[in-house]
Amino acid sequence: MKFRLSLTTALTFGTLALPLSALAQVSAPAATDAGLIEDIIVTAQRRSESAQDVGVALSVLGGDELARRGLSNVNQLQNQTPSLEVVPAFGGGQPQFRLRGVGFEDYATNNTPTVGVYVDEVAYPVPVATQGVLFDIDRVEVLRGPQGTLYGRNTTGGAINFITRRPTADFSAGIDAQYGRFDEFKAEGFVSGPVNDKLRFRVSGVTERGGGFQKNRATGQHLGDADRLFGRALLEFTPSDSTTVTVNLHGGRDQSEQTGLYLFRPFPTRGYGGPAGPVIPADTSRRATGWGLSSTFATLAGFDVDDKPQKDNESYGASLTVASELTDAISLTSITAYDHLDRRELADWDASASHESDTFWGSDVDVFSQELRLASTGTGPLSWVTGAYYSSQKLDEVFLTDFSQSLGFITDTSYRQKAESISGFGQVGYEVTEQVKLVGGLRYENEKRKLRDFRTAIGGSPTFTNGNRNQELDEVTGKIGVEFRPQDDLLLYANASRGVKSGGFSVYNSPNTEQIDPFKPETLYAYEAGFKSDLRKSVRLNGSVYYYDYRNQQVLGTVVNPQRGLIGRIVNAPKSEIYGGELELTVTPTTHLRLTQSIGYKKGEYKDFANIDTTSLTRDPVTGIYTARTIDLSGTAIPLANWSYQGSVAYTVPVGGFAVEVQADYAYRDKLPSFLGATYDLKSRWITNATLTLRPEEGGWSAGLYGRNIFNNDYDNTRNFFLPNANIASPGRPATYGVRLTYEL
Repeated sequence: MKFRLSLTTALTFGTLALPLSALAQVSAPAATDAGLIEDIIVTAQRRSESAQDVGVALSVLGGDELARRGLSNVNQLQNQTPSLEVVPAFGGGQPQFRLRGVGFEDYATNNTPTVGVYVDEVAYPVPVATQGVLFDIDRVEVLRGPQGTLYGRNTTGGAINFITRRPTADFSAGIDAQYGRFDEFKAEGFVSGPVNDKLRFRVSGVTERGGGFQKNRATGQHLGDADRLFGRALLEFTPSDSTTVTVNLHGGRDQSEQTGLYLFRPFPTRGYGGPAGPVIPADTSRRATGWGLSSTFATLAGFDVDDKPQKDNESYGASLTVASELTDAISLTSITAYDHLDRRELADWDASASHESDTFWGSDVDVFSQELRLASTGTGPLSWVTGAYYSSQKLDEVFLTDFSQSLGFITDTSYRQKAESISGFGQVGYEVTEQVKLVGGLRYENEKRKLRDFRTAIGGSPTFTNGNRNQELDEVTGKIGVEFRPQDDLLLYANASRGVKSGGFSVYNSPNTEQIDPFKPETLYAYEAGFKSDLRKSVRLNGSVYYYDYRNQQVLGTVVNPQRGLIGRIVNAPKSEIYGGELELTVTPTTHLRLTQSIGYKKGEYKDFANIDTTSLTRDPVTGIYTARTIDLSGTAIPLANWSYQGSVAYTVPVGGFAVEVQADYAYRDKLPSFLGATYDLKSRWITNATLTLRPEEGGWSAGLYGRNIFNNDYDNTRNFFLPNANIASPGRPATYGVRLTYEL
């Protein structure tokens, strides 16, 4: 471990070494002004309950905390919760989620993630559709481990649930505005209240502008400004005391400039059919970048030759949620949802004016889902949830890449994909005694994925015509668990579960027909034990350990076509394993001071996996047949970031009729190895943020200062290469600082 543990973290490890039965009896000396850690009510198990009563590994962040720490999209959660990484593929709009090492590296749009993202219980099964701005959030719940017996979607890594703020019984309105370095501006506002005694509303929105921190290394032109606008309208109708109907209308647009890539090695540009181009030196600053379009590519993609890398995305959707108490003991919930995304993203993956890897994504995404749930609401020893879920996804996509100065052509890839899923799920909990509870759940799912009309055209001519493929998932998954509560402030739990992730297709810009052959679903057998404890009213300590038995893990690999050579595609590793654990500590020594610390560790290994040695490719001079050796990777480490650590401290000082709060949060992420080799590893990093806020003891306003990445640590979000010349990286944001004002009626 490459950093010094804080005293609080060291004490945490010392506490873990004690027998679990004694945890609740360990306490610090009494403090007369000790603070109280309030219970957080969550709906992670489809019922409202304290997070301390949920026998799963769960982290919760409140909406006010998200706003204070400057979180505006789901990717930024990786610095707030243990064992989570979210890597934007090549710095673009396709997030790659990894939770406890369970992840999926794929820059294409069409495949399902290992981590499910939900907003108000509606699943977002297409990862690129999760990139809207977060606003008016009540809380976010991050569940680690396979999910499925309580959820519409089945995931192997976990789930991230965003719960938005609800309409209020009394009229209220508010605004939160901030302005900072690089002319970064963000404003969020809401209006909420009753229309009559049965109808309430809430309208909220957010806009982001500016913030670009990069310049073109050759021209000095600015790049990276945000231009986003998103809104949401909620109507909550209560026709009777037992029924609530909620309509959720939402949408927005993102016309931001992209964050550019930079060259971390010299780039010998090419001149296809002529002399080689100039060598661009490696960038000495992460704020340097470059771009440029050929006239042919610009016309094909629908842009002007002088356009910057940018987005032009629009999204909209609606959901109808009906919650009804059928009897005193049974409730019914129906969630009907539809979401649409129209995506147009232009990027420059060679980070220069050379036309060696300029890209365009044009995606049209439609997702419809229907969920029905019955659940018990009584207080007896038996609790249960059962439901059915249907989802239909449609994706039409065009992916263009300009290789004109490196290979002499432009690839034009297009396809359609439809995925239809239907499932039934249920979970039962039974309190055998006041101290022991048994939990069991099952899920059956059938999913059909159809790839249609896949084509990669070079010079206008398709390279192959058999572009239809099918993939089906037909699986039963489940969970068994036991919860033991020896006393009110201590919960011990153990779970065994089986999760499955869909198979799919590698839809890259390849002329090889084998590339799009389907890869198999992956299966995860998860074993977990943990505890949740309130050592005293001001000290909360939760922990868990786990072991994952991975079957047919989906990884980026290579196959050999005897006529064409190497083909990069997603393959299945027959057997692998991951193990680790997390600790989370909250301490409120006084009513004015709050400390949080959390740490996660994970390690993985391939147990049975052979891949192609790409350096051994040879071609027989007589037959023209390509061959290559395989490498036995059994016993080698899965490329994972082993350690994650995060913490926060908040101290409030009364001054006259005001309160001054000083807050800081910090996160460490260990080195993230790359399957491409050590050159492309992401180095370990620290990120530290701080705020200073003044608010009156009576009144609804606040004013403050903020700083993010205050020590200006340099780091990369991703590293990769194209046509082995362009070694590129996507930079993290440098230090930013600014002012924040809030007002609420």
